Amino acid sequence: MCREEASELSSLKPQLDELGVPLYAMVKENVDTEVQDFQPFFAGEIFVDKKQCFYGPQQRRMGGLGFVRLGVWQNFMRAWMSGFQGNMKGEGFILGGVFVIGTGNQGILMEHREKEFGDKVNISSVLEATFNLDLVFKMF
Repeated sequence: MCREEASELSSLKPQLDELGVPLYAMVKENVDTEVQDFQPFFAGEIFVDKKQCFYGPQQRRMGGLGFVRLGVWQNFMRAWMSGFQGNMKGEGFILGGVFVIGTGNQGILMEHREKEFGDKVNISSVLEATFNLDLVFKMF
């Protein structure tokens, strides 16, 4: 399901480039060719957080019981019906997120933390946050 979200975020790449906003992905591990296999779905640069510092001092996890949640199955089916398949490599229980981080002291302008597997960010929220970032730059 990460690949589905990466693909949707990548659809914003032309607009982000126009605004001068880079697109980065932070992944928690690189098992076998996992990052290489992920690259076709993501139009930005991918970093591996080997120490998993970016995932916070308390990692947010969804255990095996997450697979009995209706929302997870709906998310899985949505991704599968859209042609996205995941992989079964590595640790798969840490929940991810999407952040729009400003420069300097701006901090986090938008954040979306997954509540369950496949809980995607609203793409328009990401774009709106980057427009706010652009407005901040124009004010200086």
